[in-house]
Amino acid sequence: MDRRGFLAALGAGAAVALTGAASGGVAQGASRRRVAGFVAGGSPNWAALKARLGGRLLLPEDQGYAVARLGYNELYDSQPPAAVARCTSAEDVQSCLDVARGHGVPIAARSGGHSYLGYSVPNGGLVMDLRPMARVQVQDDGTVQVGAGARLIEVYAALADAGRLMPAGSCPTVGVSGLALGGGVGVLARKYGLTCDRLVSAEVVTADSRVVTASACSEPDLYWALRGGGGGNFGVVTRFTFSTETAPELTVFSLRFPAGSTAAVVGAWQEWVADAPPELWSNCVVSGGTPPTCRVGGCHVGSEAGLNPLLDRLVSASATQPSSRTVQAKTYLDAMKYMAGCANDTIAQCHPTSEGGVLPRAAFVAVSRVLPAPLDAQRMVQLMDGRTGIDLLLDSMGGAVSRFAPDATAFPHRSALATAQIYASTTPAGKAAATAEVDAVRDGLAALGATGAYVNYIDASLPDWGTAYYGGNLSRLKAVARHYDPDQVFAFPQSVARA
Repeated sequence: MDRRGFLAALGAGAAVALTGAASGGVAQGASRRRVAGFVAGGSPNWAALKARLGGRLLLPEDQGYAVARLGYNELYDSQPPAAVARCTSAEDVQSCLDVARGHGVPIAARSGGHSYLGYSVPNGGLVMDLRPMARVQVQDDGTVQVGAGARLIEVYAALADAGRLMPAGSCPTVGVSGLALGGGVGVLARKYGLTCDRLVSAEVVTADSRVVTASACSEPDLYWALRGGGGGNFGVVTRFTFSTETAPELTVFSLRFPAGSTAAVVGAWQEWVADAPPELWSNCVVSGGTPPTCRVGGCHVGSEAGLNPLLDRLVSASATQPSSRTVQAKTYLDAMKYMAGCANDTIAQCHPTSEGGVLPRAAFVAVSRVLPAPLDAQRMVQLMDGRTGIDLLLDSMGGAVSRFAPDATAFPHRSALATAQIYASTTPAGKAAATAEVDAVRDGLAALGATGAYVNYIDASLPDWGTAYYGGNLSRLKAVARHYDPDQVFAFPQSVARA
């Protein structure tokens, strides 16, 4: 069935009408296609969508639904979606929107499914699973086209085959879509910028089922918003084009420090990364306990000979000899696998599937803050005292990240020293207690001056979350959301529209 026939088959209850652009409508006088009347209520016509997608639309009674419905975080397994549509094209996404829009059903796109709060698998809603769109193609001009369902390790592998690189994160199974749309803090950010800084263009299906290209020259406001405005807010990206760089020699490192030295190391690390050359990216992980302990790791664009003096500087500043020190030269791909924790695995093993076809998952709570400058290290470490099972992960910023003005893209934290993630593995029964623990550390960091937050570590109880995520960019982001999704088709509890 072609698209025209499909739309006709929806019937009068879900007829699609063409209307002129109203206030908040699409740019340049283009028309907006809306469900007639746009009255919430009634059930979507799943049969019509089934006619279009066939076995790729999974309802609760269908074989495969039990696995397809799952997101990464096991804490949200008790919130099943009404349907999961495995989309292979932008046209599939259009079809999903045409059926589900206007019925009061939450609609979300899912790439890797790693939303910290399970927003990519809405309770009783429609999941547009973009995983089948995972093709990665490196172009002759050095750009790379990435399907919205690609996982990070797959992007790294394809780039490495072409001798190219792109700055991005460390989790191998995370979807490139959510990572890039929220900014993309990663292990090469200080040299090459955020993932969103590499976005050249994006193919986007808007709330009214149009397919547009967002770039500096086409839909520029949408393009601006997609670079750090957070996933799920403005439309469904089905394909990205990113700029890349020639992959150089890299060196990875890890230093573990003895108990009792954590405050000295954290204090020295903050000053060290503030003054480090952009070729050096580092994290500092503080593990709660009595006393808290810490380790420092990272990735250097250059040789071991160039890295070791920089590490010596950190050791000297902390006045603490590490209990272990590892420095290893790596290829780009091997370095990314090392940072992903699968250094000795194949690419397939870096994102394995279980017998049922679902990725290994986790049950966790996590929140964030953004450090604008070095904070009081002693008080930071005190926040982790006795909190066994809680990690505070500091990821360095600066360098190329700070070359953009805070309003040049939607990502506002351009002058930050580091992002902070507070993470705890837990169980459904332990969720409330773990949440209270990570929230206490989050609020303690805010009291020390870290009031911003990173939208990719989305947090249900974050005070003033719109400002924390987006700073001075919030009002413009809200205007873009009203423009491209005036009826809040994509709205969720912490969407830009509801900030």
